[in-house]
Amino acid sequence: MSMLAMAAAILPFAQSAIVEIERAEQERLNACIEQVDEDAEQAYEDSLRWLGEGARPAARYCNALAIIGLGNYKEGAARLEELANAPDAGGESDRALYLAQSGNAWVTAGYPDAAVTTLSNALKLAPNDADIRTDRAAAYLMLQKWQPAIDDLDRALATYPNDIEALQLRARAHLNLDNLQLAESDMSRALLLDNRNIDTLVLRGDIREAKRLAEE
Repeated sequence: MSMLAMAAAILPFAQSAIVEIERAEQERLNACIEQVDEDAEQAYEDSLRWLGEGARPAARYCNALAIIGLGNYKEGAARLEELANAPDAGGESDRALYLAQSGNAWVTAGYPDAAVTTLSNALKLAPNDADIRTDRAAAYLMLQKWQPAIDDLDRALATYPNDIEALQLRARAHLNLDNLQLAESDMSRALLLDNRNIDTLVLRGDIREAKRLAEE
């Protein structure tokens, strides 16, 4: 058999092996994600063993999620951002996911400036992702940048008009700009979607108080 024929015969087996490795790795990652919710400490220990086997992207991702699950949001955010910028991070959708989750972790850690930067980079990869825009709006609100938050939420709600969180955030931004009619409109929509949501009920009280003060 010629070398060319031999290579052609081996190729399907090699491709099959790669697919099997990728499948097993995805299953291991899925198990890690479930473990983070159930026992973050165990997930962290498992991630360290996985890292010792070669530190592939899935292992680093598992490790970052476990660190976040343990409440170390700042470190987890930094590791996700590092993974997103690594040469072996994967395609644009993978990188956007890592950056989006990093941004959320930065918000939880209390670093809205870092969150805005990270989420802005995520939007460069996924400009039409409404969830990322909502997340960035939350970071803008922490920075008291009301209009940029509204701009993001306008685009997010154009995609998902019944997103209660986005409605709440936009109402809060309008409230801080004294746009009470717009704030009440968003709050009312959110209330129609879920009239027991505690955040919406608190928001309604804040808007009523702002209107009372404005009428004095």
